[in-house]
Amino acid sequence: MTRRDIPSIAAARPAAPEWGSDVVAEMLRRLDIPYIALEPGASFRGLHDSIVNYLGNERPAMILANHEEVAVAIAHGYAKVTGRAMAAAVHSSVGLMHATMTIFCAWVDRMPVVVIGATGPMDATARRPWIDWIHTSEKQGELVRDFVKWEHQPSSVAAFPNALLRAWQLANLEPRGPVYVCLDAGLQEQRLEAPVAFPDVARIAAPSAPAPDPDALARAARLLVEAERPAILLGRTGAWPDLVALAESLGAAVASDGAAAVSFPTDHPLHQGASRTQSHDAFAEAVRDADVILALERVDVAGALREREGKPVRLINVTLEPYATRSWVADYQELPHADVAITASADQTVPALRVAVERGLADRPAARRAAEDRARELAERSRGHRAQWAKANAARRDGRPIHLARALGELRAALGERARDAIVAQRPLGPWPAATWEFACPGTFLGNDGGAAVGSGTGITVGAALAAQGSGRPVIGVLGDGETLASPQAFWTAAHHRIPVLVLVANNQTYFNDEEHQDRVAVTRQRPRENRWVGQRMEQPAVDFASLARDLGAEGFGPVEDPAELARTFAAAVKAMDAGGPVVVDVRIASR
Repeated sequence: MTRRDIPSIAAARPAAPEWGSDVVAEMLRRLDIPYIALEPGASFRGLHDSIVNYLGNERPAMILANHEEVAVAIAHGYAKVTGRAMAAAVHSSVGLMHATMTIFCAWVDRMPVVVIGATGPMDATARRPWIDWIHTSEKQGELVRDFVKWEHQPSSVAAFPNALLRAWQLANLEPRGPVYVCLDAGLQEQRLEAPVAFPDVARIAAPSAPAPDPDALARAARLLVEAERPAILLGRTGAWPDLVALAESLGAAVASDGAAAVSFPTDHPLHQGASRTQSHDAFAEAVRDADVILALERVDVAGALREREGKPVRLINVTLEPYATRSWVADYQELPHADVAITASADQTVPALRVAVERGLADRPAARRAAEDRARELAERSRGHRAQWAKANAARRDGRPIHLARALGELRAALGERARDAIVAQRPLGPWPAATWEFACPGTFLGNDGGAAVGSGTGITVGAALAAQGSGRPVIGVLGDGETLASPQAFWTAAHHRIPVLVLVANNQTYFNDEEHQDRVAVTRQRPRENRWVGQRMEQPAVDFASLARDLGAEGFGPVEDPAELARTFAAAVKAMDAGGPVVVDVRIASR
């Protein structure tokens, strides 16, 4: 169980809310929000008191963070595991400015987070000198309006319940995303003169996601049945069993998005590769070879199709992204030209499409035999790719600095049978080794942070571990050193609340992605490539992540520089995680 800060003196809980902030706390409980991550702030001191002395710091229980960026990232990670929103509280304008990056990441990742903000009293006569003035903002939500689904500042205590209900409903409605509700500090600390009415939450559930149009579904099924070389491009997709059955019935090549949560078993014979990983070439081959492509909630379909170098292809695009399109950030990507565009939930579309395809194949014996032949050919191709990847990884097995594939293999071995169900919450920016850590079960890889930011990964990993507590599934974060150094405070939160999690710091002592950018610029400008390291390396002094982890209350191991020490180190690290709490293992990793 997560350690909860229990009030020293249990106050007798009032029978009904007495203060404005009690109304907020009561509504959060009625919405069944289990946690609220926060760094304390005076603008929501009223709500803080209500959670402690009105609710007893339970449902929601506070998850204490040391930075608003981490608080929101924890809620983001929780949503990645559960699919449901928890809350994060951010203080005034300054806390919201801290939190903007991880709110943005949740927005781009389409993950639900209920962000509760606050501002100083809007009644100027109620403000304390100086501090309340600089922490009171007009239209404070405008800071994040362009990358939340909804922002609102209720103008009365009576308006609090419905504002929170709408926020919760919208956050959890597909396409999901963060919302922001700003609470006037003066209203929080207002004593109630009359009871406040609460809506019946049971009668107001999140609306169902849009279902596929039957005509569009029929056209899509017909294209797939008649295809000679169908391929499925995966993105943010669920419906795991139906998706596997659909791919098998078609004998379709399956290509994953290496930045998205796993939605198809990567060890399946039809799975060819994933973009932005060591298997990217196989992914590109599958895209190039196809004559019909089914894209399922794939981010940047048009970008993936550039692998075809202008060669046309029939495209079926299933996505809810048009409903999330905004103007401020171009996360809508290049517009793909689809033959069939289905603006519906992929989770609802895939089961219906599977049935339609199986019916179509039943009426076309030749097409069914062709699908079986394709499946055999793709399985053989997949075996060949895997043999190549395994050989490449074996050639670097004993290298120094340590190759990431070796480190991952040793960590999997230390986890034993539990590795199959382990949750990899985050992984580093560089190409993930292929044929090393297969994701064979739903929810075993949660996808990246959405916004390709620096500093969200530790909080997301801790949030995922918070959500997974009691499930028996170990949670692993594989993070770069730059990512870890940007927000190590999350380790303290995990230690304080006794959240078991294991973080492997893939420490190459540089911002290597940016080194590669500087290298490309140098080549283009015919300037010295040898200078690409300047302003990038973290060597003088080297960061001791194991000591940093211990200072923050976690167990720390490393730095590990000898690959022969990995097995012993990870065995000890897994044992420490199983004892309950965070563990950080610093491994000196080769950049590529």
